[in-house]
Amino acid sequence: MSAREELMQVVDNHRAAVERNERVPMPSDWTFGRVDDETARHAAVLILFGHLDNVPAVSHDSTVSDELDVLLLERARTLRKHPGQIAFPGGGVDDTDRDVTHTALREAVEETGLDPAGVDVLGRLQLTELPVTNFLVTPVIGWWTKPSPVEAVDVNESRTVFRAPVADLLNPENRRSVRVERDGHTHFSPGFVVGERVVWGFTAIVLDRLFNEAGWTIPWEPAEEITPPFSNRH
Repeated sequence: MSAREELMQVVDNHRAAVERNERVPMPSDWTFGRVDDETARHAAVLILFGHLDNVPAVSHDSTVSDELDVLLLERARTLRKHPGQIAFPGGGVDDTDRDVTHTALREAVEETGLDPAGVDVLGRLQLTELPVTNFLVTPVIGWWTKPSPVEAVDVNESRTVFRAPVADLLNPENRRSVRVERDGHTHFSPGFVVGERVVWGFTAIVLDRLFNEAGWTIPWEPAEEITPPFSNRH
């Protein structure tokens, strides 16, 4: 199957759970308290794949094409929540949004300037709990059929927008175990090195799960532990 077909299969596998409004918790070693259902906000992120540019992956012999990319952004380092972290485009649900898919696309347009007409929405994954900020997040999977220019629209929110080659993320040499000390407790998440950047926390957990479900993960030995930048601010 093509990468697009494999992603559609993942979406199909989630469909019944999505319809039942089932939720996925964070891993037990990355849990900061519990989501408060009475006060939790809903949000959505766009996980956008495609052949986004003409720069192939550095890594070869992968489970995916060298040309397959995923769109990510680096949050501004001055933000109060999740400063400097690598993230998917996305944000909180507004009262005027038609549904969470509309939320993900609207936020992606506001943050990256992409043309939503070129995005083919494949579907949604299950709600994911994010206790550290008391959010319930819906990942929306998209395929960029007609890529358009992107940039950090508001530098007060996003430092940069970039395309990450999926084959490079999957390369075992780029896998890490991220260690975060917070409130006297130690937490761990998957990590991916992207050039000089490190993908960790919520974004890395969602990508790791998605890669596993799509059958893309390349076996790797437990990676070296690293402490990411800005991990003391959440």
